[in-house]
Amino acid sequence: MSYIDTIFQKTFQESMHLRQQVLADGNLLDQVRLAGQTLVNSLRSGSKVLLCGNGGSAADAQHIAAEMIVRYKSSHDRDPIPAIALTTDSSVLTAGANDYSFADVFYRQVIALGQPGDVLFAISTSGNSANVIRAMEAAQQKGMQVIKFLGGDGGKMIAMPGIPLLVPHKETARVQEIHITLGHILCDVVDAELFGFRDF
Repeated sequence: MSYIDTIFQKTFQESMHLRQQVLADGNLLDQVRLAGQTLVNSLRSGSKVLLCGNGGSAADAQHIAAEMIVRYKSSHDRDPIPAIALTTDSSVLTAGANDYSFADVFYRQVIALGQPGDVLFAISTSGNSANVIRAMEAAQQKGMQVIKFLGGDGGKMIAMPGIPLLVPHKETARVQEIHITLGHILCDVVDAELFGFRDF
């Protein structure tokens, strides 16, 4: 067996094992239910979603925002959902990092754009991302709800206000695979509750 075969087998086995572990986690299911209802209530009241993260988590923030603004499934032709990924404006990000600090690049956007009742998706596989923590602090100041996508032991973010969606694994790649699945589940919940799509 070649090293490629070994990587292939190991990756899929780890991913399947983690998915089975997550599927059996009743506490995580409870948190997903709470996150889904919080998100639906916020959107139903006319509020919006802000999303942030770094690296692969930045890509997840943009991915989920796209699913909301455009559509999640091709069979779900519905109105767009207001969502803003705070990871995409290079001028704002570089000015914030240059004039203040990289820890503040999301904080200032949440202060500027966030409103009471909005929801922040705070995504960090370690739970220790300084700029995501600062975004959560800003969300609290603005009276927003926070849904925390975390990995490992949840890091510093686990003790902060918000709904924790914790993936109990230390490997970043495996955590990210579950994070985007959880994001998709929340998109399905929104489509079902707000638009009546129940094709499952």
